[in-house]
Amino acid sequence: MNMKSLAAAMTAAALAAACTEEPPPSPAVESEPAAEAPEPAAPAEPAGQPADSAAGGGDMPDEIVAERGGFIPEGIEYDTSNQRFLVGSLAEGTIFEVANDGTLTPVVEDPELVSSVGIEVDEERDRLLVANSDSSVFQGGGPGQAKLGIYDLMSGEQIAMADLAAALQDAPEDASYFANDVAVGDDGTAYVTDTMMNVIYEVGEDQQASVLYRFEDGPGLNGIVFHPDGYLLVVGGAALYKVPVDDPESMSEVMLEQPIEGADGMVLTEDGRLVVVSNSTSSVGALTSDDDWASAQAAGTAMFEGQATTAAIVGDDIYVVKPHFNDQEPPSIERVTIQ
Repeated sequence: MNMKSLAAAMTAAALAAACTEEPPPSPAVESEPAAEAPEPAAPAEPAGQPADSAAGGGDMPDEIVAERGGFIPEGIEYDTSNQRFLVGSLAEGTIFEVANDGTLTPVVEDPELVSSVGIEVDEERDRLLVANSDSSVFQGGGPGQAKLGIYDLMSGEQIAMADLAAALQDAPEDASYFANDVAVGDDGTAYVTDTMMNVIYEVGEDQQASVLYRFEDGPGLNGIVFHPDGYLLVVGGAALYKVPVDDPESMSEVMLEQPIEGADGMVLTEDGRLVVVSNSTSSVGALTSDDDWASAQAAGTAMFEGQATTAAIVGDDIYVVKPHFNDQEPPSIERVTIQ
């Protein structure tokens, strides 16, 4: 999200968090007497084909509406290994699985997760990476935070919580932080943007954070992706930047035909298009490049109703998440078609 949207969203998130009640505990079930002959066990689901409790079972709907509102999912990912949508929560921190019928199932419930923003599935290593922030930074309640939560993809158990802000040794006393989006490289290194400090952090195999690159001009860093040729593409304001991970000081701005207004989350498609969600124009735009992202050209747009922040790739399809920042209406996940 851009800074104006972030401030409005976090105010809404704080209100939503204050108003959201915990679900009541499930009633206890009395034990039944043992049957004389046990029923035969149901056949197990085939390996790699989970039941249709998640978004991947059967045909995918064009739209999935969550069963309740107030949790404000800014980040979305599709876990192809387990065929399910995962979303974060600005208001509650919890990472949820969203089923086709909108049912929400907590996947990560960690008291250290304050506001989960961008999320990234690292299927090769069975990990879920979560940008962990704090909405209080937008209400004057403190400096915020920038952390990276690393979780087991199946169990949701915490593997590590990297303190990104601690890597900034020369930060001023009045510094504020907001971990926004996360990408993962081929070697498992995680890269996280900090919107407030305009920093790209990196977290390696030792799960310790360091600063990869710090922007001096304050573009308000947001969405980030890792390109398989060894560099990051990151948006800041309405601009797009290319940052080689082995030589970050050679960072360059990608020349665009026109600015990317409201640039937020980004994903790379298999055919090499960069899909950028605009949180201010109700659109998703595709960019292509024929010069290794020294420049980029528009390659189509999809329009939709309402406001979306980030996108996920499901096969050949693109889905965006609509968080509903400013009301208690249920968020939704919607398929978009780029023309």
